[in-house]
Amino acid sequence: MYNCLRLASCIARTGTTSTFSSFSAFKTISPARSFVSNALLVSKPNGGGITFRDATKVRLEKSLLTIGRTFRTPVSRYCTKPSVPQERGSKAVGYWLLGCSGMVFVAVILGGVTRLTESGLSMVTWKLLGEQMPRTDAEWQEEFDRYQQFPEFKLKNQDITMQEFKLIWYMEYGHRMWGRAIGAFYSIPALYFWTKGYFNKAMKIRVLAFGALIGAQGLMGWYMVKSGLEDRFHEESDVPRVSQYRLASHLGFAFVLYSLFLWSALDKLLPAQKLVGQIPAATFRFKGLAHATKAAVFLTALSGAFVAGLDAGLIYNSFPKMADRWIPSDILALSPALRNFTENPTTVQFDHRVLGTATLTLITGMFLLSRRRLLPPRAYKAATAVAAMGWMQVALGITTLLTYVPVPLAASHQSGSLVLLSLAIWLTHELKLVKRLPK
Repeated sequence: MYNCLRLASCIARTGTTSTFSSFSAFKTISPARSFVSNALLVSKPNGGGITFRDATKVRLEKSLLTIGRTFRTPVSRYCTKPSVPQERGSKAVGYWLLGCSGMVFVAVILGGVTRLTESGLSMVTWKLLGEQMPRTDAEWQEEFDRYQQFPEFKLKNQDITMQEFKLIWYMEYGHRMWGRAIGAFYSIPALYFWTKGYFNKAMKIRVLAFGALIGAQGLMGWYMVKSGLEDRFHEESDVPRVSQYRLASHLGFAFVLYSLFLWSALDKLLPAQKLVGQIPAATFRFKGLAHATKAAVFLTALSGAFVAGLDAGLIYNSFPKMADRWIPSDILALSPALRNFTENPTTVQFDHRVLGTATLTLITGMFLLSRRRLLPPRAYKAATAVAAMGWMQVALGITTLLTYVPVPLAASHQSGSLVLLSLAIWLTHELKLVKRLPK
């Protein structure tokens, strides 16, 4: 019945005068051939092909529905969008992957707030399992005593109270426990789906890769925190902080893991639409532009990690100029010059501004081109969403800078980068089946 309704839909879209050169299309429903001939078809007087009678849509659907109740005919092959058999448990696996991507999204938000509240160095030990929260005053005092042995307390937080310490400790603890929850949420269903045969060979490779990335992300998180606990801060002017390189790596791992989870979930839950017929060359070029835009969004977000790691958002809090200049005088203050791009707060902020502006220009151009290109239907919506979010993200970034990086705005700006990346991933996924036909 479903196939018959799809055929009716195809006929309704293409018109009611389609011609078949023979009657072979209905061989699989030969017991109903006389019914079909009487209800829907007439032969040409010259003995040529067979044409559909110009019947109303209601009569056509009723006739096909009658056939569908008796004969399950695979007529969907005549539609412009053929059905694709999906592997076992595809929807369940898709929702699981979508849940994993959502948990990684929350982890990025928690990590951003942990950094913005300067809570990341409050826990000075790391245990893979059995990391419990202090329960008694004695246990809290022991934890506080350990914290006092490290640079952040000695150089910055000498006046911190026990209550203030508990607040930042809770933030870091929550972030770590959420990371472990991601591991459990991923591994337990993965084991179940694997043993039940829900994964094909390609999906098994992905599942193993996802697990490896989750483990690497946890290790990178501790490696990052450890850089802020090292005895490399000695002067009172030194600000104990984690390495901006390790922070960028930690954030980059999270973005990659999130992107892979989301892409795989879309494969299961929202298969890409396919264009039929000759695809214009401009459509292929637009697909390349969409991927370039996605890469630019990722690179801009990664540059934001260096801004955060060096507290570069707390200087030059003006826009569009940096103070009263377009290019600040201390942009190349370090030697060799390449160090400025990752270690000079002025240069790092300047780079983030330039990348953000370039990415927004790319997004806007892509949106305008999408109105003039042949694309799958949902791709138009995705391009519009990317453009709208791109402008919102830039406005949010400028506001965050002008207001000296308040925690709510800064956390929203970081979350916005992940939302923008998500929409760019959706767009490129919708263009997944846009491929050149072999010559």
